Amino acid sequence: MAHRVALRAQHPRSIWLMVLPMLLTVLLVAVWAEGQDYYELLGVSREATTKEIRRAFKQLALTMHPDKNPGDPSAHEKFLQVNRAYEVLKDEDLRKKYDKYGEKGLDEQQDGRYESWNYYRYDFGIYDDDLEIITLDSGDFEAAVNSGEIWFINFYFPRCSHCHQLAPTWRDFAKEMDGVIRIGAVNCGDNNHLCRRKGINSYPSLYIYRSGQVPEKFNGERNRDNLVRFSMQFITTTITQLWQGELQPWLNTLDSKEIYNQVINHLPDLELLTSDSFQSKLAHHRWLISFTFGNKNSASNEYKKLQAFLRNDHIQVGRVDCIADSELCQSLYIHKPCMAVFKGLGIHDFEIHHGKDVLYNIVGFARDSVRAFVTTLGPDNFPSDRKEPWLVDFFAPWCPPCRALLPELRKASIQLAGQMKFGTLDCTIHHNLCSRTLNSTVVKELDSCNCCFMKTTHSHLSLKSNTVVCFSAAGRDEGQIWAVDFYAPWCGPCQALMPEWRRMARLLSGQILVGSVDCQRFQSFCQSQSVRAYPEIRLYPGNSRQPDRYTSYNGWHRDAHSLRTWALSFLPRASVDLTPETFRSLVLSGRDHWVLDFYAPWCGPCQHFAPEFEVLARMLKGEVRAGKVDCQAHYQTCQLAGITAYPTVRLYPYLGKKRSGEHINSRDANVIADTVRQRLQQLLPRLHNKPKVSAG
Repeated sequence: MAHRVALRAQHPRSIWLMVLPMLLTVLLVAVWAEGQDYYELLGVSREATTKEIRRAFKQLALTMHPDKNPGDPSAHEKFLQVNRAYEVLKDEDLRKKYDKYGEKGLDEQQDGRYESWNYYRYDFGIYDDDLEIITLDSGDFEAAVNSGEIWFINFYFPRCSHCHQLAPTWRDFAKEMDGVIRIGAVNCGDNNHLCRRKGINSYPSLYIYRSGQVPEKFNGERNRDNLVRFSMQFITTTITQLWQGELQPWLNTLDSKEIYNQVINHLPDLELLTSDSFQSKLAHHRWLISFTFGNKNSASNEYKKLQAFLRNDHIQVGRVDCIADSELCQSLYIHKPCMAVFKGLGIHDFEIHHGKDVLYNIVGFARDSVRAFVTTLGPDNFPSDRKEPWLVDFFAPWCPPCRALLPELRKASIQLAGQMKFGTLDCTIHHNLCSRTLNSTVVKELDSCNCCFMKTTHSHLSLKSNTVVCFSAAGRDEGQIWAVDFYAPWCGPCQALMPEWRRMARLLSGQILVGSVDCQRFQSFCQSQSVRAYPEIRLYPGNSRQPDRYTSYNGWHRDAHSLRTWALSFLPRASVDLTPETFRSLVLSGRDHWVLDFYAPWCGPCQHFAPEFEVLARMLKGEVRAGKVDCQAHYQTCQLAGITAYPTVRLYPYLGKKRSGEHINSRDANVIADTVRQRLQQLLPRLHNKPKVSAG
């Protein structure tokens, strides 16, 4: 017998009663997410470090994850918002956008994915709870490794099983070396761009970093004794023999950590400066001053090491007790503990440190500050009626984008020394002087000229007034290639683009000039350039016959790396394509040094590396020839050369006979260029008649 199924239409009221709870759940989650900002969602302050943000997120992930709340229909949406908050705040550039523009400055798209509960429990933030291991990110990596201390850094990936196997050994090693060298870790899952810049292509990768020197990679068996032996070879010590006499023994332990603490305790305190000696001491010498309020903080003993780190920089280190000398501190508008650099030109020419209160960050700040020309401003020295141009940064120390701007301000002050003065004004202290928006960089036009502009070392020009005239066809230098962003301040996509545009400018430094034009302020100029939409990104190739010719950017992605790749594609090729025949005749049998990029057209990393290789080719022009081999088209050539991965970079130095290539484990043009030059220097004795690179 056949069975019939009857379908009966449900009453609309019944359907509504079923759908209503689901709609309410979605609406409640949306309201909950909309009503809280990302910092509140994670329960951290706006000044939180990346490590603090990561810790807070992990705690929330372990309790809010849908795997742990199977009965809560809103768990997925709630955790999606928390995950989104973490993804934004952990990323330096996204965090800057969010702090400045809120969610409207971020990409609207969210992929709706997150990891399993087990991932957050066992794989997430391997070293976050280890006091002896300092987790570094892209924001503080360079300051750390250039501080003068020796760093041994573990580059790891959260899902890498070898990284987890190494973790217990790395922790034991860190405890063993605590106080001797700095032990660090970089999560390459969260800091992909940093790891890629450093040439990290396998995990874990362990490197020793010393300021001003090429990093040294550890390649031995990963046990504690080998790690200790490897790191100790970079420690230089001087042993002085003392005669027994009136010396009193004060070491009463053999524990390395206790010995370190006792040695630090016996180091002399920082010189105490008082109101009587302050002005005379600072009149002719550069000083780093620690301003304290009563009891010493936990960092006081660590500060004792500053004198040794800064001795070669001729920076003296001292301290001021603001309880005992309250009038002195009040006259400088110092109301809480801080570090400040005085530049040897009197007590009003100083700059306050607003970075992390860790030794490597303070050392880096002191070295940068004494070379720069940035002054901390107050009512007494604010340039309200001066006759020279000033660039003043009105900022708040709690604002991350404000703090991120300060190093760029120092660089700009060096480049424009003698043309413009630079100052910072803390709007949390000097409310009455801060009439502009926080983190706005304002040029005070105080002389007869009607325009001044800021130019930083990353070659980004804010094109204004007379600069626009120079940018016009009549004023542009022949051969200068310009990438220009035409924008309007009220335009949301323009605001979102600006941080990426500045970052791209840094990446293109020395290659292409980068600028931006405010079309609200210079409306007639933008109209003359036929700008009809914002942002309008153009590249002017510097053709003398067609000075107004340009190419507009129509790409989908507006991140710094995509824009950089597009801009570099307009530079003339500095490398040559090689065939099997030219590879044999020019590289293997020729009389030139060669550096080669073996690639495949379908390979994503190869496409990303291509513009970097062109930068390398221009850097080495006249010293080493640069060539590219397409391993898809010339598979046998690459196979015979032993190429097993793409891209592969190899150096083929000319030694007067047939040669094989030497692998270079980096994708950074600067690192590769340094490696090539060092290798050729080592081979110099064998190069009897050093060849001249042939033209072409």
